[in-house]
Amino acid sequence: MLAPRWLTALAVAACVGIALGVGLGLARPRSAPRSDQNRELALHGQAQWAAGSRLAPAFALRGAAGGLFSLRSERRHIVLLTFLDSRCKRACPLEGRMLGDVGRDLKSSGVPVELVVVTVDPWGDTRGSIRKFMRESRWNLPWRWLGGSPGRLRPIWHAYGIGVKQVPGDIVHSVVLYVVDRGGYLRIAYLFPFVPREVALDIRHLARSY
Repeated sequence: MLAPRWLTALAVAACVGIALGVGLGLARPRSAPRSDQNRELALHGQAQWAAGSRLAPAFALRGAAGGLFSLRSERRHIVLLTFLDSRCKRACPLEGRMLGDVGRDLKSSGVPVELVVVTVDPWGDTRGSIRKFMRESRWNLPWRWLGGSPGRLRPIWHAYGIGVKQVPGDIVHSVVLYVVDRGGYLRIAYLFPFVPREVALDIRHLARSY
């Protein structure tokens, strides 16, 4: 179980009623020192893990387009894993566009990257709202939007330190992006807002080092 203290305590940048700069103001906690290897790779992000040191918590969920997705099976790709609400009007669309920028930066790199989104709004997501979110975010990376019942999703949210709370008319939730390497290990976590160019640079470094 991941649930890092820095994340649980810090990262609630919400889609409504909470300033979008929360993640930035709480960035770079001292509790997540860089390993020698990560310093050599010049990785960014507020939390980093040495290669092979922490397996990403496993899960299997159904995609919005159908089919079962298992994180454990994605060993051919570097996975960008995040948690979004397709109907959100503030932080989530901004992160969506940032992820689109990451994909455009990586377009000619040849690095095998897949974007995986776990919903934080199982009560309201629809195929239509997900397609609209993806279209407006201008994603060009292979992507999957995963969902399930609240009971099935809560252990996954908890394992990744994602707080989710229903409020009138919206969902308040943590906004974090994880990078999982091709061995299935966590390598980097970025609080929102992150810098797309830095994320793309980190992914290139990881691909070369694997």
